[in-house]
Amino acid sequence: MAKSKVYEAAAAKIDRDTFYTSAEAVALAKETGSKKFDSTVEVALKLAVDPRKADQMVRGTVILPHGTGKTARVIVFATGPAAEAALAAGADEVGGAELIEKVAAGYTAFDSAVSTPELMGQVGRLGKVLGPRGLMPNPKTGTVTPNPAKAVEEIKGGKIEFRVDKHANVHFVVGKASFSAEQLNENFTAAVEEIVRLKPSSSKGRYIQKGAVSTTFGPGIALDVTAI
Repeated sequence: MAKSKVYEAAAAKIDRDTFYTSAEAVALAKETGSKKFDSTVEVALKLAVDPRKADQMVRGTVILPHGTGKTARVIVFATGPAAEAALAAGADEVGGAELIEKVAAGYTAFDSAVSTPELMGQVGRLGKVLGPRGLMPNPKTGTVTPNPAKAVEEIKGGKIEFRVDKHANVHFVVGKASFSAEQLNENFTAAVEEIVRLKPSSSKGRYIQKGAVSTTFGPGIALDVTAI
């Protein structure tokens, strides 16, 4: 399939023989993003880990200083006072057994799911629906909690999750092309600092091996990982 003239024009602004600092890369991403809509700016990093080994699974969360530029849709599995607090915090939908049945039937029109610990016995059977989409509540990411209202506030405020895939790559969003270059770079720095903090002790050699920044449908911009 031939690449569009718009893509080729954007790619022409990038020197394929250059590895850019994060500040340079996000500035270029703003230039190469679509002019028809507010592109999402994404980052992909190749890590020196073996995801098949439990002690090298890199997974975590970080609250981006300037948010993601998107208001996340959050559902909460909770009942009683916890449910009322989650609704007050801005959850898009809250419920117990009835919400679990709705999701079991295929409902996935949300970006994140939170659950109180007492309902996880029932929520656990939603693994086939939520697992492949990365939406399963997990205590390691703060989405299984007795205080779902706080989780909702954090997610709505720009909290993102990241998890290394089977090829040892980790992908995450740092904002929109409409953000300033400074905002994008500060979001990038916050995310990378957390990923570096989670470096497994068993990981040897250079931890971040390769990296690239890109926008929705835009060309990749190679990162100078030695500068990270």
